[in-house]
Amino acid sequence: MVNRAMNVMVKDYEESWPVLFKEEAEKLRAVWKGELAAIHHIGSTAVPGLKAKPVIDIMPVVEQIEKVDDYNESLLALGYEPLGEMGIPGRRYFRKGGENRTHQIHVFQKDNHHEIDRHLAVRDYLRAHEEAAAAYGALKASLALEFPKDIAGYSAGKDDFVKELERKALDWKKDNL
Repeated sequence: MVNRAMNVMVKDYEESWPVLFKEEAEKLRAVWKGELAAIHHIGSTAVPGLKAKPVIDIMPVVEQIEKVDDYNESLLALGYEPLGEMGIPGRRYFRKGGENRTHQIHVFQKDNHHEIDRHLAVRDYLRAHEEAAAAYGALKASLALEFPKDIAGYSAGKDDFVKELERKALDWKKDNL
């Protein structure tokens, strides 16, 4: 059983988050070199003005997902814990920082359109819909107060909101192609 302990703290948006993403993305580009097709800043820290856990979510898109496992030692050297699929088939998940997590990596193969599209759609929808971002931030802040040491409780508390947000985001993306 993987230890999923994590301190849950939601903060106001910080201008440093895109910079932290860029710095880490450069390190990951050096590790994955020719395997990397793209790398995206996803999650709440990628949405200006959105309250978030101060954890930088990174979504590398690779040519072949199986080859990602060959780089686990290099990622360990950068402080990442490799956790395999971690509940999402076709993903490779890495986290950095233990209970005070700083970064998470969600790697998908370039033809995994469902996973890639849903992450990018939610990010872009929240960037374009300030009221949805504010509602999401308020929910996360209240859940962080309710579940300060319980990431599972925090995640369960926002599950319905996130599912509806994802549905709206994917519909919005289809309508705006």
